[in-house]
Amino acid sequence: MAKQVECPECGATVELDDDVISGEIVECPDCAVELEVTSVDPLEVELAPEEDEDWGE
Repeated sequence: MAKQVECPECGATVELDDDVISGEIVECPDCAVELEVTSVDPLEVELAPEEDEDWGE
């Protein structure tokens, strides 16, 4: 059975596997924003932090 959480960006329902772990990055199926799982009990997500490109440096 999948767990459900609301996307903080668009409000869509995001379904996550039961074995989801804190720190995992998932994608909203509606707006395609990346979300980071910040807690599994209770289940919470936040917008994933943007990573700066290092351009091979």
